[in-house]
Amino acid sequence: MKIVSLDGQGLNPGDLSWDCFRQFGEITVYPRTESAADTVERLQGADIVLLNKVPITAEILDACPDVKLICVLATGYNVVDCAAARDRGIPVCNVPDYSTAAVSQFTFALLLELCHRVGHHDHAVHQGKWSACPNFCFWDTPQMELAGKTMGIIGFGRIGRAVGRIASAMGMEVLAYNRSRCAEGEAIGAYVDLDTLLARSDVVSLHLPLTAENAGMVNEGFLAKMKDGAILLNTARGGLIDEAALAHALASGKLRGAAADVAAAEPIPADSPLLTAPNMILTPHMAWAPLEARQRILDVTVESIRGWINRQPVNTVN
Repeated sequence: MKIVSLDGQGLNPGDLSWDCFRQFGEITVYPRTESAADTVERLQGADIVLLNKVPITAEILDACPDVKLICVLATGYNVVDCAAARDRGIPVCNVPDYSTAAVSQFTFALLLELCHRVGHHDHAVHQGKWSACPNFCFWDTPQMELAGKTMGIIGFGRIGRAVGRIASAMGMEVLAYNRSRCAEGEAIGAYVDLDTLLARSDVVSLHLPLTAENAGMVNEGFLAKMKDGAILLNTARGGLIDEAALAHALASGKLRGAAADVAAAEPIPADSPLLTAPNMILTPHMAWAPLEARQRILDVTVESIRGWINRQPVNTVN
C-alpha cells in the first residue's frame, strides 16, 4: 500500500519517526501541502492519506480514486468532507483523547502565568531589578491565589473534566456548563446554566468544539455577564471568541486578564486586536505539542490503519 502524509511537519518536526507506518507499505511525507492542485497530485495512487490541516473535499476525492482511508492526525476532523468520503466508501478516522493531559496542563500554565507573571519576573530578576531592590523581595504585578476561587468550565468533556480535577485539587470550586451530564462530571463539579456560571466564576475556561451554533459565543453580551475582574481562558478554538469584543473587555478593565492558545485565524494576523490588548497572553496553538501527546497520535493512527485492514474499524467518524 501507498501512504501519503500531506502536512507532516506540524506533527513531527523531526523528533518522532514515521517508521511505524512502514509495516503497512511505502510512506511519503510532505512537510506542507499548500494547494488543492498539490493535494491531488500528491495523492495519485495513494491508498491511505494522513493529514492534519489540509482540506479534503469531494472534488479532491473525485480526482484521487485510489484513496481508501483518510486518517486525520488530530481530534478535530472538520477539514474533511466526511459525508463525501462516506458516499465513496472511504472511512475517516481521527485520534480521540490524545491530548487530554497536555491541554489541561497547559490550561493551568496559562492561568498561573496570569496569576503570577512568572516569565515577566524572571526577566526582571535577570535585568537586576531584584538586586537593586532595598527590600528582600520584589514583585511589580498583582498576585492572585486560586484556592477559594471559582472555576467555570464551558464544555465538560474529557479535557474539561481533567481541568476540573486540577482546579479542585488546587482548592477551587468547580462549575460546569455542558449539553449533557455524567456521573464522572458530577463528582468533579456542579452543573449549572451558562448565566449562573458566568456570574459566579472567577475564571472561565473554554473546552468545547467549534460549531456553527457556538461560533462567536464569547461576544459583548457574554462578556458583560461575566464577573467583574474575572479571567477568561481559551485552549479550545479561536472562533469561539469575538476577538474585538474581548479586546474591549480587557481595555475597559471588565476582565482582569485573558489567555488563549488559539486564534480565530491561524497563524494570528498581525492586525489582530488581541495582540495589543492589555493583560492578554497569547501562545501559538501549542497546548497539544508535548512529545508524549504527538507520539500518541502516531500510535493511535497505526491502530486505526490496522483495524481497517482487519475489517474491524476503530476511531471512525463517518
